[in-house]
Amino acid sequence: MIPIFIASNTGYSGKNFIAIGIVSKLKELGHNVGYMKPLSKTSVKEGKDVYDADAIFIKKALSLPEPMNAISPFALSYETQIVQLRDRDKAKNANKRIMDAFNYMKDKDYLVISGATDLFEGSMLNIDVIALINDMQAYVIFVEVWKGVASMDALYGMQRLIGDRFIGGVFNKVPMNILPYVRESVRPFMEKKGTKIFGVFHKDKFLESVTIRHIIEALNGGILCGEEKLDELISNFMIGAMDVDNALRYFSKVPDKAVITGANRTDIQLAAIETSTKCIILTGGLYTNEFVLERASASGVAIIAVQEDTFSAVDKIESILSKTRIREQGKIERVKELFNQEFDLKKLMKSLKN
Repeated sequence: MIPIFIASNTGYSGKNFIAIGIVSKLKELGHNVGYMKPLSKTSVKEGKDVYDADAIFIKKALSLPEPMNAISPFALSYETQIVQLRDRDKAKNANKRIMDAFNYMKDKDYLVISGATDLFEGSMLNIDVIALINDMQAYVIFVEVWKGVASMDALYGMQRLIGDRFIGGVFNKVPMNILPYVRESVRPFMEKKGTKIFGVFHKDKFLESVTIRHIIEALNGGILCGEEKLDELISNFMIGAMDVDNALRYFSKVPDKAVITGANRTDIQLAAIETSTKCIILTGGLYTNEFVLERASASGVAIIAVQEDTFSAVDKIESILSKTRIREQGKIERVKELFNQEFDLKKLMKSLKN
């Protein structure tokens, strides 16, 4: 078995994005491939046990046959960490559970392992990324969200820290206006320094989209109409605070959007319904009138009401957009598409053989 560890030093960097892409592509090529998320902090209950939420989704999305306790062997919470720090035997058990799951996969051709939020999460239990890489003797791919020169330093620094187990990196979420520079200048520069770059991925609005359900949960809102639309994905957000004539021109330029506006702006709400709008977010804790609700229902537009004012709602939405996850089947197909376009699988396979 060849273990491939996907690591990063920041959350929401795209580790699962790269892991899904590698697993899918290797399976297409006929290899026996496994996936594992050793350490979880976003766990949910599945039957009587608790597993990583992303791992549960990925198991189903990629039709992985292994049991969940092999794919997601350990969930870390504040309570479990404190308890296990007080008991050395239990602390050792955390590492044992992960390594038992790892050894369960030993008959795989490849095992793709998605790391924790950063390099040191779980250090006090000896289950941090550095410890697991050493225990598993895994090859490391480092995923770095593009932040300019700091990202180059992070990738090069990771190579120096990990040593021979480091095989290359990925720059992710690169703004479109910077993409040619990163591909044509930064990538060759890093390669000359001895740091292989397997892919340079641009920021993708669809992958960063959120469902209406997620918006309601984040804003503690209520659904007024369009309950059947809760799993629709929203890629664009617009604020409706102008006159209605400008609003129509403004809204018609952007598809698949949510419009954020005050509950008293029925003119803006009707203008939004006339264009490609999936959701209207009413701020200020008030409802709209029946006429707007009827028009929205007839047009398939969901309307939700939230307590926040418009700009507070925008702040919260911007926060959740920076922390989106790949937990919708449509996003899996987009991941595969982007991965096929950009990731250099041949370079990866060659690196694993050397």
